[in-house]
Amino acid sequence: MSKVLIVGAGGVGSVVAHKCAQIPQAFSEIVLASRTLGKCDDIAASVKKRFNTDITTVELDADNVAQTVALIKTHQPDLLINVALPYQDLPLMDACLETGVDYLDTANYEPPDEAKFE
Repeated sequence: MSKVLIVGAGGVGSVVAHKCAQIPQAFSEIVLASRTLGKCDDIAASVKKRFNTDITTVELDADNVAQTVALIKTHQPDLLINVALPYQDLPLMDACLETGVDYLDTANYEPPDEAKFE
């Protein structure tokens, strides 16, 4: 059993939170963080209704390494799953490297100044 910190509360974050809640043998505790706490709370309420699983929600600026390090130290997850914006990969990786937390990402790095759709 492990504690997971999910960063990102968009559509993918919602799916990841629900999937983690479906496997309590693997994910005994779930923390959901995003810059918009209300989105985290909505996802947590949906997970609670569907699976009777509580999720801790927190506001986080994923670009702020120090804030992410503090969050990791407070909640002590075993794994951080990044489903935030692709520009936030490196700050989240830096926080995980600093704290020794495992990191899982669903996107590739995209520099914030380069639009890949052009």
